[in-house]
Formats: sequence, structure tokens, C-alpha cells
Amino acid sequence: MRGHVFTYKTMAWLMAVTLMMSGATSMASSLRLEEPSAFAGRWQATLTSHNDTAETRSLQDKPSNTCLIDLAQNQTVSEGADCLGAWLSEAPIGWFPEPDGISITGKEGSKIAFFSRQRDGSYTNTLAAGLLITLERVEH
Repeated sequence: MRGHVFTYKTMAWLMAVTLMMSGATSMASSLRLEEPSAFAGRWQATLTSHNDTAETRSLQDKPSNTCLIDLAQNQTVSEGADCLGAWLSEAPIGWFPEPDGISITGKEGSKIAFFSRQRDGSYTNTLAAGLLITLERVEH
């Protein structure tokens, strides 16, 4: 009788582990890594606070609150790097896609910012001070 209890407990444990592993696998496979060409191009970066509404964000037109950023095909940040760098810890040099967003890299190649995907063409990063940087694709 004692041997059966151990077997049932072992089977329950193995089933639980199998379910957890298959859930993690399906979650990871649902995030697709886009090609860099999907992100290359012009983006508008807007610096706002969390309290701003969508309407007030669209009215941001001060040079200190908006930047045009060029994510180049060769995965460098060209136009707008200085403007974006004023908000980040250092000037951005490069970028790369991630399954759930876009990472910006500094001069050493290390990640200095991550912009998480909100919807197609819109990514956000929250700074330590609580301000929000929104990257939105500029239509050609």
C-alpha cells in the first residue's frame, strides 16, 4: 500500500512539472522576434508624465518634449541620438529588436533603455524619475 502512495505522489509531481514546462514553452513561442527592417526608419519620441492624457500627449510640441529619431538599417541611431540621449543615461548609439520591444544601446554596446511594445508602432519606456518616453512610428 505504501508503494502506491509514493507512485501517485510522484506521478502528480511529474504531471505538474510537465504542465509548467509546456506552459512556459507555449508562452515563449507566442512572442515573435521581428526582423530589424521592421523597426528601421523614423520615429517620434515624446517625453511626458504618467498623468498626461492621450490628448495632452498629442499636443506636446515643445522641442524639449519631442524628438525625431532615425533607427537606421544598420541598427545604429542616427538623427535624434543627442535629443534622446538627453533623456536617457547616455547618448544612444545602436538598437536591436526583442520579442516584446526595442532595446537601445550605448557606446559600449550595453543596453541603456528598453521600450516595451504597447501596440503596433508604439513603444514606451519609463525613466527612473517616473517620466514616460513614447516612441511612435512616423508614417512615410
